[in-house]
Amino acid sequence: MTTPDSATATTLVRVAADKAFRIFTEAIDRWWRRGPRYRHGLTRSGTLAFEHDSGDDTRRLVERSGETIALVGRVTRWQPGELLAFEWHAPDLAEFPETTEVVVRFAAEGEGCTRVTIEHRGWSALAADHPARRDLSGEAFSSMVGLYWGDLLVRFVAAATADATATRS
Repeated sequence: MTTPDSATATTLVRVAADKAFRIFTEAIDRWWRRGPRYRHGLTRSGTLAFEHDSGDDTRRLVERSGETIALVGRVTRWQPGELLAFEWHAPDLAEFPETTEVVVRFAAEGEGCTRVTIEHRGWSALAADHPARRDLSGEAFSSMVGLYWGDLLVRFVAAATADATATRS
């Protein structure tokens, strides 16, 4: 459900939930688009990955480019095959400390298929003039965020399909 505070994108992928989770998390750099709209790093050519924070068992989503590390967000829930949640920092907006939350659900649907639903919520924490809003508000803003995630899910499905095809060969 899309509201002024959240946006949702959903897709169906023809792999089991545990595999969908692994592709989403372990192969994220393979399917996540590059460029200023999608990447945080200065060069936009860095490697995106979920990794453990140094010294503890928490995870974070980062983009690495050479020696530069850009924090995309900290993982708040990691339930393989079921749920992934992480804080989200808008690209190139390090001077703005506000975060939103991305929740990704993996639900088995039929034999060997998984419904992947991304809900990006908590936008009310950002001021109306926050640069991440791109001068949009209400339904227009929520639609823009939903289209962003929908675009990424198209690439995710292609990566999962390629992985499933390679596994069968």
